[in-house]
Amino acid sequence: MRRNTMVIPFASSSKSPKYNSLALALAQAVLGINMLGAMACYALAAEPTATEPTSSTAKLPTVKVTADVEAVESYVAKRSTTATKTDTLLRDVPQSVSVITREQIRDQGVQGLADAVRFIPGLNMSQGEGNRDTAVFRGNASTGDFFLDGVRDDVQYIRDLYNIERVEVLKGSNAMIFGRGGSGGVINRVSKEANWNNEREVSVALGSWNNRRVSADIDQAINTDVAARLNLLYESSENYRDGFNLERYGINPTATFKLGDSTLATLSYEYFNDERVADRGVTSWQGKPVKVDSSTFFGDADNSLVTARVNIVNALIEHEVNETVHLRNRTRVADYDKFYQNVFAGAINTTAVGANPAGSLVAISAYNNSAERTNLFNQTDLTVELQIGTIKHKLLTGVELGKQNTDNFRETGYFTNPANPTGTQLTSIQVPLANPFATPIDFRQSATDANNTSEAKVAAIYLQDQISFTPQLLAVIGVRYDRFESDVTNDRTGAEFSAEDHLVSPRVGLTYKPIEVVSVYTSYSLAFVPRSGDQLASLSLSNQALDPEKFTNLELGAKWDIGQKISATAAVYDLLRSNVAVINPEDPTELLLTSGDSQRTKGVELSLTGNITASWNMSAGYSHQDGEITQDIRASATAITHAGSVLANTPKQTLSLWNRYDLNSQWGFGVGIINRSEVFASIDNKVTLPDFTRVDAAAFYRLSKEIKVQANIENLLSQGYYVSANSNNNITPGSPLAVRVALTLGF
Repeated sequence: MRRNTMVIPFASSSKSPKYNSLALALAQAVLGINMLGAMACYALAAEPTATEPTSSTAKLPTVKVTADVEAVESYVAKRSTTATKTDTLLRDVPQSVSVITREQIRDQGVQGLADAVRFIPGLNMSQGEGNRDTAVFRGNASTGDFFLDGVRDDVQYIRDLYNIERVEVLKGSNAMIFGRGGSGGVINRVSKEANWNNEREVSVALGSWNNRRVSADIDQAINTDVAARLNLLYESSENYRDGFNLERYGINPTATFKLGDSTLATLSYEYFNDERVADRGVTSWQGKPVKVDSSTFFGDADNSLVTARVNIVNALIEHEVNETVHLRNRTRVADYDKFYQNVFAGAINTTAVGANPAGSLVAISAYNNSAERTNLFNQTDLTVELQIGTIKHKLLTGVELGKQNTDNFRETGYFTNPANPTGTQLTSIQVPLANPFATPIDFRQSATDANNTSEAKVAAIYLQDQISFTPQLLAVIGVRYDRFESDVTNDRTGAEFSAEDHLVSPRVGLTYKPIEVVSVYTSYSLAFVPRSGDQLASLSLSNQALDPEKFTNLELGAKWDIGQKISATAAVYDLLRSNVAVINPEDPTELLLTSGDSQRTKGVELSLTGNITASWNMSAGYSHQDGEITQDIRASATAITHAGSVLANTPKQTLSLWNRYDLNSQWGFGVGIINRSEVFASIDNKVTLPDFTRVDAAAFYRLSKEIKVQANIENLLSQGYYVSANSNNNITPGSPLAVRVALTLGF
């Protein structure tokens, strides 16, 4: 299962014939499904009505086709289709939604998802074992609630933003729109598409620790009916951690076609490759991160390799039957190949070992894991706007069909026993804390290592009504039904596990607008996570018959659009998690199951975003969270954590502020502040990451309309701090002062 050969795009894959055939079959599937979608669009368009002329010279009404993404020239976005699947003002959405626009991403020098969301209240990023994005939404960690253009992108890897127009964060339960998962929130990346703007730019960035990155974005109108866009990326970088390096590159061509006055078709393909060192940070000692230099790497960087290779084909057809009836069909075929191997720190010994005093030795362990997944999703949405009496309705009905096939394979690392070199090898070895480097390692399967094949299938239907009782009183009422099947086969033992869930996910929201630019809302929503987990491989004999995890979100909020380019939001929420399955802090391979209501997060979120003046852009956020375990969680008779324990990676308070101020048409400056209160590394609350305040800065210089120079400084005051944790013994130190300079050429 483990492979070190490079995989290149579908056209010339070096995989076995099985995978070449698979790639071809997937490509044929995406074209076939979208031909059906196109036929449906045209069938609706061509169906004559009683009052419609039927001669061959009849002309379709000229209707402007709107894209998903509003053109944004500042830090504030006013509209989105993500939260409701319809083009809706954000102040009319009864839910907390944060948008990081293209301009804010650029000004902050953001490259990855973790950096993009650092100024979002109510959202933190966990360490993810140094090989994946792991978001913590209102105290709930997830590796699967990631979407690209509204379609699931749930494989565990670290995402880049080279081809992303903006990032949208929806908080609270979101199953009505997104299906299974969406427990505490979702992150949706909106990709760049060809749009006849004829924008072209190339950017080259150099920075501390050999940070080297080049990207290109070329958007070109071929003619009035066809536009093309190409996004490219290459990066080769190191960082402040000893032995760390990464190399990643991506290519993403898209094409948009006007098929008549009322229909758009968009096709895209992405190949993305990311290779890096899996860095799981430092361990802890006596309840705090161990005091070592922030560059100290525990384990063996040379043996901690991560590779992620992604092939994604997208096809979208949008058709406006008339001004009130809209049809959309989106299909995605994706092939993911992920492998990671890590040699990482465990606990420091607490008792004397021979001549070594307590605290002088640290345990080192190792394992690797490969995951291959193919996704096939098709979504069809029909939107109808109508008025009954004085009440306006925007009805949405849709169907989603999906299939995900996954192979997982894991091996344990074995070390030679220094006391008995010819004897039994060890799965954990003690090394000096002063030099925490591991000895040679052999990787092979243990009796409990995963060797699984899984298949997940979903068939869903949803119905939503956005109701305008009056211009001041609005409602969103929706429900989604998912039939979710999961089958997991243990390829080592032949054991088979299966589960079938019938998930009903309602959503109700009520909005009152005392004046047009101000809204006050309340909402209720449910979401479910099946027992197969967000990575579809967690079924076992002990949990396959258990009910899914359940998430209930109650929210009260207010939104105010101040002028044309400033948006203020506030939300108070209560998120209850039931039937919880959590990772045992003492044994990360073990899930601990509880019944009933087991976890609760209550909080307040505030944000202010936009152009304060023509020269001043700002993004500010504040959150206060109380996340706790509400009942004892036990492994056998031992309480791993007790009721009242605080949720991991959930700070009580966070405060973020980013400003850009332009002195004139040439010079501008930026400053950002992030303040976070202390957090616990895991739910047992034994290890605390201290609070910190970090200051960032930036300078902008426009030499001409076509040439711009930008410098970003991270951690200007070189404050020592800890970013995040994955467990009590995997804690990531923050970067010292780091500088990156970028030159952007437009043409």
